[in-house]
Amino acid sequence: MRRTDLDPTSSPAAAFGVQLRRSREAKGLTQVGLAELIGYSDTLVSSIERATRNPTQPFAIQADNVLETGGTLELMFWNLSNTSLLEGFPEYAAQEAKAVEIRHFELGVVPGLLQTQEYAAAFAAAAVRRGRITQEQADDRLNFLLTRQKLLDRKPLPWLHFVLDEGCLRRPVGGQKAMSRQLRHLEELASRPNLTIQIAPYSLAEELPFTMVVTLLSMADRSLLAYSECQLRGFLVRQSETARVLERDYHQLAVEALPKAASLEMIRQA
Repeated sequence: MRRTDLDPTSSPAAAFGVQLRRSREAKGLTQVGLAELIGYSDTLVSSIERATRNPTQPFAIQADNVLETGGTLELMFWNLSNTSLLEGFPEYAAQEAKAVEIRHFELGVVPGLLQTQEYAAAFAAAAVRRGRITQEQADDRLNFLLTRQKLLDRKPLPWLHFVLDEGCLRRPVGGQKAMSRQLRHLEELASRPNLTIQIAPYSLAEELPFTMVVTLLSMADRSLLAYSECQLRGFLVRQSETARVLERDYHQLAVEALPKAASLEMIRQA
């Protein structure tokens, strides 16, 4: 069969098809071989790789399991039909799933990877009340988040470092009880050997180097990606020099923030 070369930037379906083909070929599998392992027809595999048919979520999950892609394909599946996500974010999430190290700074709210479902649901419900999204889209957001959070238990485990502005602890999202459970969840996560949480206290004032969300992804090939976002869209930066500038600021932030033990004590007090 003639090979169809797709531009992965042309559509979410094309991006999924290209990623599926690359992951399959990296495992040395033919379309027939992959089809047999995941329980689907090779015709379907071919159609999805050519972006003439969209995958289902079960297909994406099965392919992820067989190809050991760390949940990347399931994350990309959500991008096919979910228009409620911030523009640019699904592209970032697909890279996040493959990163060997994730460093993240957050302002105001607990970052998604560390959120309880109850905490995340409060934000989704608020967006529905404002008329920004439908209830169906809110449900999709939560499912997408739960898919992202699978990387917390991925093998091999990624190294995770979070610096949270003190405001993340002070805003009572979902009410007092929901917030209390969220803070206990942070405490539990902080006990993991591959996960560090630091708090940037209000006392840092103007010394805080970032005024927006910043994430740094270290990839298996030693490349560095950076991500940030504004109210309307997210931006994934692949230029190494720009990412290195943000990395230097992040290193300074990690030095200025509270040490791990003091950060944990502040979480407990909150």
